[in-house]
Amino acid sequence: MSLAHGVRYFCVPRPGVGLTLREGAVPEPGDGQVLVRMRAWSLNFRDLLIAEGRYPRPVKPDVVALSDGAGEIERLGPGVTRWSAGDRVIGTYFPRWLSGTGKPERTAYDLGGAVDGVLAEYVVFGEDALVAVPAQLDFAEAATLPSAGVTAWRAVVEEGRVKPGDDVLTMGSGGLSTFALQFAVLGGARVIATSGSDGKHERLRALGAADVINHVRTPGWGTAAAGLTPGGVDHVVDVGGAGTLAQSLLAARVGGRISIAGVLKHGGGVDPLLILAKQLTLRGLTNASRETFERMNRAVEQHGLHPVIDRRFGFDDISAAYAYLATGAHVGKVVIVADGRG
Repeated sequence: MSLAHGVRYFCVPRPGVGLTLREGAVPEPGDGQVLVRMRAWSLNFRDLLIAEGRYPRPVKPDVVALSDGAGEIERLGPGVTRWSAGDRVIGTYFPRWLSGTGKPERTAYDLGGAVDGVLAEYVVFGEDALVAVPAQLDFAEAATLPSAGVTAWRAVVEEGRVKPGDDVLTMGSGGLSTFALQFAVLGGARVIATSGSDGKHERLRALGAADVINHVRTPGWGTAAAGLTPGGVDHVVDVGGAGTLAQSLLAARVGGRISIAGVLKHGGGVDPLLILAKQLTLRGLTNASRETFERMNRAVEQHGLHPVIDRRFGFDDISAAYAYLATGAHVGKVVIVADGRG
């Protein structure tokens, strides 16, 4: 990745076309900006939807792909005070959401969607749109944090307020769910996980799950999860949306909480009487502010937590990485590394 030879980047020319490799000039950082040499990236389900033209939010034409990446600062623009050359940094999912609540003017500019993302060898960031890499993480691990990590942290810790002794239900083995499992265990909760693959059960138990339910063999997995607790789980981290919410309602205890942190399936409906009868709290969650990201990173560093990475692909193997993510065979995150190692 030599500065003398320009920059390679992958974009989505138009909805449904997939990725196209292009080359351009090295961008110059302006006032308050930094040039980052990207060293690793991670994929999310959202990235598949954007490449396939199925993402429900606005997408910039010819958008540079991906929201999640980490690297080191190569060059500083005029007036930069937060960083130095050589600092290891991670981009924030919403570059304009620095603190406070997610107001529309802060969440309308999501990387890899409404604005260009990070799947390029060099990227210019505003100095305020970056956080430092936790000390114990390599670049590939750091790249997993902006979407799945921050959203799971918000669901379990900042909004969920999970405490020692709580029962928490997580779904599947994707990045958000494995982060939710790790954060819940870190907080002293007992975690019940679901997975349709018996081969993944031991991996989820190794991460700290006390019980794992095969949701394929047990279609009523919500009732089964409730049966493993005194009166239902305290908190459900739901990543399926319409495909899972009805079971989440059955799993939750009276007065319990359901964080809807992903939507893998649209449509369908749920019985609102169950929500009323159980006095449940349902909260939809997106990503969060830079301030939240920094709080999460302090906890990650303090506890020596390492994100779960299933497989690492090289920059030139991006199509294979997308295809692997689409299979759903992964446990944790699928990442791209610039040098083949991360």
